Amino acid sequence: MLPTENRLRRREDFATAVRRGRRAGRPTLVVHLRSGATDPHAPGESAPPTRAGFVVSKAVGGAVVRNKVKRRLRHLMRDRVVRFPPGSLVVVRALPGSGDADHAQLARDLDAAVQRLLGGGAR
Repeated sequence: MLPTENRLRRREDFATAVRRGRRAGRPTLVVHLRSGATDPHAPGESAPPTRAGFVVSKAVGGAVVRNKVKRRLRHLMRDRVVRFPPGSLVVVRALPGSGDADHAQLARDLDAAVQRLLGGGAR
């Protein structure tokens, strides 16, 4: 499970990541990254943690399938959240093919998208 401090919850934070961030697409998902964005909601001067959110629409499948995809993505992101710079906003949007993908395929696609966004992958 993704820790509470690493969860993206506010609508405006999702919008900021999607509209102002960079994105990398794969067959089962798209990852949006707003790198090092400052958090206006965080008290104090410490660097805010990286926060991640997930968008899984009805195009992915029924409620059971959507929840399964969200659980898998949250589990995968838990280990990968430390790769991002502090204060980053990350939105993972599941595409319709993610409902049929297994855990390993989602992990490969997430790793490839994250690697591309962090500067290690070619276009």
